[in-house]
Amino acid sequence: MTRVVLGSASTGRLRVLRQAGLDPLVLVSDVDEDALIDSLDGDTPPEAVVAKLANAKAVAVAAQLSQDVAADCIVLGCDSMLFHNDALCGKPGSAEAARRQWVAMAGSTGHLLTGHALLRITDGVIAHTDSETASTTVHFGTPTDDELNAYVDSGEPNHVAGGFTLDGFGGWFIDRIEGDPSNVIGISLPLLQRMVRRAGIPITELWRN
Repeated sequence: MTRVVLGSASTGRLRVLRQAGLDPLVLVSDVDEDALIDSLDGDTPPEAVVAKLANAKAVAVAAQLSQDVAADCIVLGCDSMLFHNDALCGKPGSAEAARRQWVAMAGSTGHLLTGHALLRITDGVIAHTDSETASTTVHFGTPTDDELNAYVDSGEPNHVAGGFTLDGFGGWFIDRIEGDPSNVIGISLPLLQRMVRRAGIPITELWRN
């Protein structure tokens, strides 16, 4: 049976895959995201930036695989960032940065971009590669000062792309989205299904028995 390997520490991505019937092995890459972004040309489209990050993670994880897993597996690498006000926004990393991010986002619209990279590995060799970026439009609400203080104090926005979640506390302050909701959480199921099919595997074959 083909094993699914998720190259991400994201609990949201893992939860989406598990709820959709997969049971991935989680291996976290050691890719320096900031260094990779700094190495890119300043004119690199935002969709390409997240795709390159996702691919770097997938390749790094593939190099960590044990022989038995590498005999037959799919490696998934993902990276999410918010494109807002003509700039890519990653994880704020601190309460102060999260607050600034939300002050800028409140009442506006952004695009949550998730780069997806898929490697099909058989007998220890990469036999197929695929990469694509999904985009979901997010319309942000306007939390009150007290609500924003409480949200920032929760710590949630510090460590998630764009400083918000759809499936957590942040969901209270999202007015609506246009597109795939699973993409906002970190992995697009419709896109992944197409990528797995292009790798020659029906998605149903990866479901848990």
